[in-house]
Amino acid sequence: MVGPVNRRDVLHGMSAAVGLSQVASASAQEAKSAGLRVIDFHNHYVAPSFKITAPTRTPEQQAVVNAMGSSSALLESLEISGVSARVVNTPTAFLEDADGHVSPEMIPRINDSLAELAAKNKGKVHALATVDAFSGDAGAREVHRAFQELGLKGLFIESAKGELLLNAPQARPVLTAAASLGMAVFIHPQTDKQMNARFSRTGSLGMRYARGTINSLALISLLEGGVFDELPKLKVVVTTLAMGGIMMAGGFGSGFNIRRDAPDMVRRHVYVDTMGLNAAQVAAAVAMLGADHVLAGTDWPIVVEKSVPQRLKDAMAVAGLSQTDQDMIAHGNVLKLLGIS
Repeated sequence: MVGPVNRRDVLHGMSAAVGLSQVASASAQEAKSAGLRVIDFHNHYVAPSFKITAPTRTPEQQAVVNAMGSSSALLESLEISGVSARVVNTPTAFLEDADGHVSPEMIPRINDSLAELAAKNKGKVHALATVDAFSGDAGAREVHRAFQELGLKGLFIESAKGELLLNAPQARPVLTAAASLGMAVFIHPQTDKQMNARFSRTGSLGMRYARGTINSLALISLLEGGVFDELPKLKVVVTTLAMGGIMMAGGFGSGFNIRRDAPDMVRRHVYVDTMGLNAAQVAAAVAMLGADHVLAGTDWPIVVEKSVPQRLKDAMAVAGLSQTDQDMIAHGNVLKLLGIS
């Protein structure tokens, strides 16, 4: 059972779960030498007009908050990492009040700020609309507004809310709206209070596994709850932390339809990112989902990666991927998924 998100554990869980890489001065020349254009799908940003409420316990966590709230840091990170562009989102977990709530009036303001950021930095910054997936018809209206008025072509949602998973009736209007508009839905991990309390006893790896379990459970709820059957055009993205759920779903039960060898008529559109830039994980993702369903993504600024094009290229080469597949993963799939020309 999924318990409420503990906002006080958000930064601790995320930084401990993924770990902060050292910031390095990777140059644009390094990116060019790799010969790989990378558009990073998994990045976080909170406009300065919002107060980040997640508490910080360490200098590293404070550095994450500082970077997340700075458009200058976002743009500077492109050169540091060698990435050509970032797709940003605003996690509501960083904006919750003391009771773990986010005002419904805040959501449109978040999306206005994201659209403004993307408009000011065309070609370098793309944005996903933040929506409370469990807000019913009100959430669906915001999906349509973000798409039609703001030009945002994808959604960012949390994996769960309290006891609710994404197969809950409360989430159906938002998912239906996304599917009807062709908007990709990025399902993000979160820190569940009950699960985190149990898993964290094993240390940072357990905390990572707890977040991955919630992300996996969100995907499985869509598959086992018949949501993909009802909404066959629904496109969802999960993180590398959900690889356990992907492998479980692809190997057992009705989840076989997420596999690369599923017939086109019944194939479910499940994508995964490349957090960690690990060759074994990339190879497993491609083997299960297909190269056309894997997206470059690093989780900036929770993780600050250097030399991303070269590291991603090396990982994909070890995985034995063709240049065509490498280009799809590095940028082609993101462009197609978000309808970016």
